[in-house]
Amino acid sequence: MRKERLREDPMGKTIRLTMAQAVAHFLKVQMTIVDGKKVPIFGGVWAIFGHGNVAGIGEALYQVREELTTYRAHNEQGMAHAAIAYAKANFRTRFMACTSSIGPGALNMVTAAGVAHVNRIPVLFLPGDVFANRAPDPVLQQIEDFGDGTVSANDAFRSVSRYFDRITRPEQIITALKRAMQVLTDPLDCGPVTLSLCQDVQAEAYDYPESLFAEKVWTTRRPQPDADELANAIALIKASQKPVIVAGGGVLYSQATKELAAFAEAHGIPVVVSQAGKSAINETHPLALGSVGVTGTSAANAIAEETDLVIAVGTRCQDFTTGSWALFKNDSLKMIGLNIAAYDAVKHDSHPLVADAREGLKALSAGLSGWKAPAALAEKAAAEKKIWMEAAARAMATTNAALPSDAQVIGAVARTIGGENTTVLCAAGGLPGELHKLWPATAPGSYHMEYGFSCMGYEIAGGLGAKMARPERDVVVMVGDGSYMMMNSELATSVMLGLKLNIIVLDNRGYGCINRLQMGTGGANFNNLLKDSYHEVMPEIDFRAHAESMGAIAVKVASIAELEQALADSRKNDRTSVFVIDTDPLITTEAGGHWWDVAVPEVSSRSEVNRAHEAYVKARAAQRVG
Repeated sequence: MRKERLREDPMGKTIRLTMAQAVAHFLKVQMTIVDGKKVPIFGGVWAIFGHGNVAGIGEALYQVREELTTYRAHNEQGMAHAAIAYAKANFRTRFMACTSSIGPGALNMVTAAGVAHVNRIPVLFLPGDVFANRAPDPVLQQIEDFGDGTVSANDAFRSVSRYFDRITRPEQIITALKRAMQVLTDPLDCGPVTLSLCQDVQAEAYDYPESLFAEKVWTTRRPQPDADELANAIALIKASQKPVIVAGGGVLYSQATKELAAFAEAHGIPVVVSQAGKSAINETHPLALGSVGVTGTSAANAIAEETDLVIAVGTRCQDFTTGSWALFKNDSLKMIGLNIAAYDAVKHDSHPLVADAREGLKALSAGLSGWKAPAALAEKAAAEKKIWMEAAARAMATTNAALPSDAQVIGAVARTIGGENTTVLCAAGGLPGELHKLWPATAPGSYHMEYGFSCMGYEIAGGLGAKMARPERDVVVMVGDGSYMMMNSELATSVMLGLKLNIIVLDNRGYGCINRLQMGTGGANFNNLLKDSYHEVMPEIDFRAHAESMGAIAVKVASIAELEQALADSRKNDRTSVFVIDTDPLITTEAGGHWWDVAVPEVSSRSEVNRAHEAYVKARAAQRVG
């Protein structure tokens, strides 16, 4: 900041800056502590400039480019996904900001804001907005609402932001920035923040208090459990015979993985994991039974079906985790919701234990000192795990099939470049289910899945963000051809930034996952696989050539053996490497899994749909309502 602009004020020294300059200077001095070291809490700013932000926030970011790096992307949604993945890979301790112009640039980020909101991930959105003074109305890209002159395209962010503000005067940014930081760093309110920056106001100057730009260090708040809730939870656990821990993403964000393992060991309680919670416990641990629910292992679901007490730690208990609330079949079932958010802690009449996951587990363990679940529970868990591991090994075994299954591709990747230093990343389609069951996650963060919003197109951009957060790790992106086609442009960004990704493209020639779901609900094969969609000519997409055109090293392999060799050879590659393999769209791992509530039409001219509806009605009878 330029000292010659400092001036005295009755309230203290001020500095004259534009509103956008104030934003940039504020962001660069926000700090946090990671592994005992003070570091900037913002890992950088993603920017695609347009008329709505280039002269304001763009010029301001140029001024601070040495302290706060600005990254250029190819797609606004893609850069926002990268920012989300960065925060997720950092367990929410650090995050990024994203700025775009008004109109389509801003709206491109709304989908990503939904991803961040559902997954409770911090990201700061700084979209440009219309002129507050309205002099040039309607400005280029402005949405005009015939009945409300205050509406702009950025109002679309309201439903997917934890905090939203439109800055129509330069001094408003003072309180807005402080509120934004509180939300971004709060473990309860954590999520996306949108500060909508009117483009004329970005360029307006104001005498800001110098104190606004003083360095501030943000640390993690860890609420302790309420004494009465803690006593009740301890009593429930002591009274149980078949307890099970359902670990969610909150365990990772609380950095409570050691405490989770210690709690399970001390009290002999099996651990199962949600999509967000996978890697919260080393899956080689005897009490770790892997994924639970719709995409669960047979071992985890066998224990969950009989449990009389679910200890839900840091999970929001969504339908995939609970088998659409039909998984838990014990009539005596009780639930404890150990969660920092009361909203989640009380779901389905759970007994709440509102606290930080790490502190809550420690308090529970202290209160349970000397207590252990009946030995028969651990014995059953071990027996069920053995059965599952044998089934998983068969599913992932190598094959000479011309069109291997997703599971067989996963097996090849795990055998060749898996390990504690590898992070596998995915988001949508059939792969999340197979990876949830099969990927051997052994270290916190080694499994990175965006499945709260199941957003196609997250994968490659997310891989970029994860690599930015953890450059020392090997990041493996597994993506279907459908998601690849939806968004792939940040592949070029990874090459430009020198951040090597390993991207495996599984080409089943369409939306194989939804095609299987369509068949499972009695529907005809329609509009999912390319061959079943309206066409004059079948598309012949050369993913290898496309990836090469964006600067990656790419290879098309014809078998699992070729894939393993190509993956092994890729260790010498100096940039992002893409491996394309054709797969079977119909094969999925038969072992494990659970029913999922997907409504089937009550009447249809198709007998297959009518039969599927009968099965649907029968399955719904097992649901716990309310």
